[in-house]
Amino acid sequence: MDRQEIVQWLKCSPGEELDSLREKADQLRRLSVGDEVHLRGLVELSNICSRNCSYCGIRRDNLSIKRYRIKTEEVLRCAHKAVKFGFGTLVLQGGEDPGLTKEFISDLILRIKTETDLAITLSLGERNVDEWQEWRKCGADRYLLRFETSNKDLFHRIHPPQEGQPQCDRVAMLKTLQALGYETGSGVMIGVPGQSYDDLARDIELFAELGLDMIGVGPFIPHPQTPLGMKENVKMAAEQVPNSVEMGLKVLALARIVCPGANIPSTTAFATLDRKSGREMGLCWGANVVMPNLTPVEYRKLYEIYPSKAASTETPEQSRDAALIQIKHLGRTPGRGRGDSPTHLEQLTKPIRKEG
Repeated sequence: MDRQEIVQWLKCSPGEELDSLREKADQLRRLSVGDEVHLRGLVELSNICSRNCSYCGIRRDNLSIKRYRIKTEEVLRCAHKAVKFGFGTLVLQGGEDPGLTKEFISDLILRIKTETDLAITLSLGERNVDEWQEWRKCGADRYLLRFETSNKDLFHRIHPPQEGQPQCDRVAMLKTLQALGYETGSGVMIGVPGQSYDDLARDIELFAELGLDMIGVGPFIPHPQTPLGMKENVKMAAEQVPNSVEMGLKVLALARIVCPGANIPSTTAFATLDRKSGREMGLCWGANVVMPNLTPVEYRKLYEIYPSKAASTETPEQSRDAALIQIKHLGRTPGRGRGDSPTHLEQLTKPIRKEG
């Protein structure tokens, strides 16, 4: 699928032709990763962040939110709850918090791996290579780092570097994570101001070029305490991509088509914009993962990357039950075990080529 064809699908209006895209993605999902929907227990470790991204509600300069960092014992309780619920993976997510040190995360990984059989996914932003190496040695299995947009100018506008630091290259970082042996995930925002259809098509091409094991996509939702939410110096693209559920579903389907063996979640953004059926629709358009939130409720409402986040007041039990009801309603089954990406497993079984 070339970029022109991707753009055509992104611009496609509802109707039989678009229905064929959904059917193709759903069929590929069934053939490549099966009918199981894998449940990942999400723990939001900290809403402290040293970065000042123009779209994110936990940005450094947002002084209107109460900051927190979860203690180790609280995370371990979440991990044991994930085991009790039958989940195979724990996702540890947080802002770029200086307090989430290499040592703190290393100890956390070791404790979880000692006490459970859970796979561990980390989503802790841009970190030093030595941290990634150490966490991999301690047993971390996966790392998620969204490149957000392949348009470098747009990326630098919405994701400014820290003072005195050079602009980062997240694609290079993803390749480093792959070289370290992580199951590697990335993704983009859909409809962020300044994003064109060609930009988004290039994003989808990049999913395939990187051979991602996990892909997370969702519509951009503006936060009122951010520059983009307050519409400060917002530049719209000549052909601006809308931040709609409909556009998000197209991207989800195209992601499945270009990376058939990837694990793709139906993200919270879909459920936030369409509380009745957003997450279920994602599962019909190629997704095979749902991430019930295990974060203690007193912290969960403070992890506000965007406002009115779905399920922000649910207990972990309610989040699990809601996911199971959706899965059953679609005639699918909850996944068993770790749910490793077939793409990653295929890479592990490839023979090593000898030079010369």
